[in-house]
Amino acid sequence: MLIRLPQWLRDVAAVLVVGASSVGPAIHLDKHLWVTLPMSVIATAAIYFRRRNPLVVLAVETAAAVIAIAFGHAGIYVGVLFAVFTLAALTNRRLSVQATLTAAVVLTVPLLRHGKWHLSELFGPVLLLGIAWFAGETARLREHDAQEKLRQAAAEERARITRELHDVVTHNVSVMVVQAAAAGEIFDSRPDQSRAAISDVEETGRRALNELRRLLGAVADDEAGVLPQPSLDRLDELVDRVRTAGLDVDLRREGDPTRLPEGVELSAYRIVQESLTNTLKHARASRVTVVLRYRQDELEVEVSDNGVGATDHGDGRGLIGMRERVALYGGDLSAGARPTGGFAVRARIPVTSS
Repeated sequence: MLIRLPQWLRDVAAVLVVGASSVGPAIHLDKHLWVTLPMSVIATAAIYFRRRNPLVVLAVETAAAVIAIAFGHAGIYVGVLFAVFTLAALTNRRLSVQATLTAAVVLTVPLLRHGKWHLSELFGPVLLLGIAWFAGETARLREHDAQEKLRQAAAEERARITRELHDVVTHNVSVMVVQAAAAGEIFDSRPDQSRAAISDVEETGRRALNELRRLLGAVADDEAGVLPQPSLDRLDELVDRVRTAGLDVDLRREGDPTRLPEGVELSAYRIVQESLTNTLKHARASRVTVVLRYRQDELEVEVSDNGVGATDHGDGRGLIGMRERVALYGGDLSAGARPTGGFAVRARIPVTSS
């Protein structure tokens, strides 16, 4: 598995490479040092900031290279290659192509005037510029594809969550209809029970309205079903199925378990379900702990295992779905390797009374 270095470390590595190829040879040449050394230092320092303003850095690298090459120092050309790569990776194709061609033309003059450089010998430097641009363009397209896949996965998860919330609202409305009909039938004979049924209709309607507000903020799907979605009452069944699959699951409930809005219970259930599924498929764990913490104004869900940690914990789509669910209620979610080993998912879902 390839290790992706932090961005700051890659920036430092780029500075070291440019410095080694420009500052060192400039000192070694000991010729026109008063010009070549400052240009090499400028090119080395500028390359660290190439991601903040790649076009400006390319201009600086090109100007420094032109001046240095004119005085017999061609090693500074490496900084131009880094700048071209970064510009192609971070900006649009039209701008990167224009800037790269401009840099190539500007560099041609001192290369032809310096020493034994002839027109036929420009093929190598120009080819390197082309390779640097192509590598940067490839990196840009790869990053664009990755971001597009993440957006598509998030959209699919929102649509799936919407279908489930649609089921919650539909179920609540169906219950309201039944309760209202029952209240009407006993209104004259048993007014006390009728008032109680009407009160239940009111409470059910409030819950349905809360979920409907969230539903309207997502993408609707007309093909949703009408069956109620699972709640935390069915969590023991889920845990038993996972235990049957061979995983030792410890389910704990802390605090005073209270009745929560259907959408909150559904989200918590799905978070536990997805976490257990990932553990079974990817974590190579033998034990997992599920903890539900009932607070006064929020529900905390924590699922931790003793597996391999974050090195192989699925393709990330499950985590996208979890974050979408938690964000729907204004909560937060964290997921990653544990210091003591294994993987942990922690979600906090606010619970409002309105």
